[in-house]
Amino acid sequence: MTMITDYINADFRPLDASENIAEVQDFFADNNFSHFPVIEDGIYIGSIAAEDVEAFDSDKTLSHYRYTLEGFFARKNMIWMDVLEVFARNHSDVIPVLDEENKYVGYYEISDIIKFFNETPFLKEQGGIIIVEKNVVDYSMGQIIQIVESNNGKVLGAFVSNSEVDTIQVTVKIALGSMNEIIQTFRRYEYEIISEHQEDIYLNDLKERSDYLDKYLNI
Repeated sequence: MTMITDYINADFRPLDASENIAEVQDFFADNNFSHFPVIEDGIYIGSIAAEDVEAFDSDKTLSHYRYTLEGFFARKNMIWMDVLEVFARNHSDVIPVLDEENKYVGYYEISDIIKFFNETPFLKEQGGIIIVEKNVVDYSMGQIIQIVESNNGKVLGAFVSNSEVDTIQVTVKIALGSMNEIIQTFRRYEYEIISEHQEDIYLNDLKERSDYLDKYLNI
């Protein structure tokens, strides 16, 4: 079974703070990275953005621009969803990886993590996807899973796909079980169904009634 740590990359050594900016500019010109990790005395001190490097004085070293480094990283023991969140939060295509003792061990590339994501049951196995919404204070991931399982459904995965001040949306992938019964149970627990479903008897009934009313009014 493939583990996310199998994708830790060490093809390129991290940049060193003592390196000349001209060399760093050449590195980014040759390699299409948005950021890359920087170390000093073997210790990770942050990531430098390719966009920033373009404006730096080529005669200076990276150490002159420590203030521009971004300190994001992933832990070696992080699950893939948390790693994906680090990518999204920092708008980077490279994330440095540190072990439990803060030692630099390599980096993840976003293309590899997406490849790993594509191999997970959430995407690979067949099933239906439903998006539900509820007030933040009332929402419970445990309740969402319980609703699916109480209707003989199997949850392949669930994650918060959107969050506002007062509401939260959860995307759930479901295998087995009656989608219509699951949808109606969510409604009974005051979840709003954001996604559209052919199996949604309640909405189909409303649509038929609306179509009949429109036809009647147009006679």
